[in-house]
Amino acid sequence: MSDETIQSTSGDGIDRRGFLKCMVWVGTAVVWNIGSGGILQSRALGAGAPVEETSGFSFAQISDSHIGFTKEPNKNVTATLQLAIDRLNQLKNPPKFLVHTGDLTHLSKPAEFDTVDQLLKTAPAEKTLYVPGEHDVFTDDGQAYLDRYGKGTVGLGWHSFDHHGIHFIGLVNVMNLKAGGLGVLGREQLEWLERDVKSLGSSTPIVVYAHVPLWTIYPKWGWGTEDAEQALAYLKRFASVTVLNGHIHQVMQKVEGNITFHTARSTAFPQPEPGKAESPGPIKNLPAAQLTKMLGLTSVSYAEHDGSLALVDRTLE
Repeated sequence: MSDETIQSTSGDGIDRRGFLKCMVWVGTAVVWNIGSGGILQSRALGAGAPVEETSGFSFAQISDSHIGFTKEPNKNVTATLQLAIDRLNQLKNPPKFLVHTGDLTHLSKPAEFDTVDQLLKTAPAEKTLYVPGEHDVFTDDGQAYLDRYGKGTVGLGWHSFDHHGIHFIGLVNVMNLKAGGLGVLGREQLEWLERDVKSLGSSTPIVVYAHVPLWTIYPKWGWGTEDAEQALAYLKRFASVTVLNGHIHQVMQKVEGNITFHTARSTAFPQPEPGKAESPGPIKNLPAAQLTKMLGLTSVSYAEHDGSLALVDRTLE
């Protein structure tokens, strides 16, 4: 199986099962559209971003809001989360639901969870789905998180549902996560995942979301999940699989066979590129104008036919 990390290019033809288009904008959320036949597409939310009507339905991904963080380079992370919600409310056709891919809060405090809840209630989506980040569970083994968001989930918060012929799977890979350690799904969750997809036809489009990436980006910083290979083995028979993650606060993508991996930017602060700092963490001492350029998002379009990868990196100021 071929394995390729996608770089910012334009016009390069790469033979793939799918067609991926990626555009990076200044903003704080990703809107995904599901067209006919389970085609997954997405576009950016930002000043001047198009709001034309699209077929199918859409959902929005928000990640790493870190409510409660008050240091450089962003002392008002509530405002940037609010900006994401404002963008959603500007859409002519609002997303059907939101997916928050973890680190809702910075310290798992009740007041921080309250702020997240209050803000997301003003979003136009009908409901919000959650998976936890390590900052949401490290103080009490995730009990506060599960008390709020665990209803209807299995185990420590994993879940699945179907919508418009798409099978969505929310995974949890941050429980007992040690500093610098890789994420872990665990045997119980892996067995549940195997059962969950066993009865699905191989043509069913799959969307998986978790906090820590399900591909190994930089193990020295814990940017990967140690038992992800087993989870992905259950998904290889499906024609179209999209995996959405947060955690690393920057856009990175990879296409491996039938699986497209995509990490989202944070609404709170950027982190350094892998290996370009002594350790992960907020990039400090950024001018305000530079910060907004790094709080971006990625617009990705995918259609199930042979074609090429075309990526465009663009900022809006």
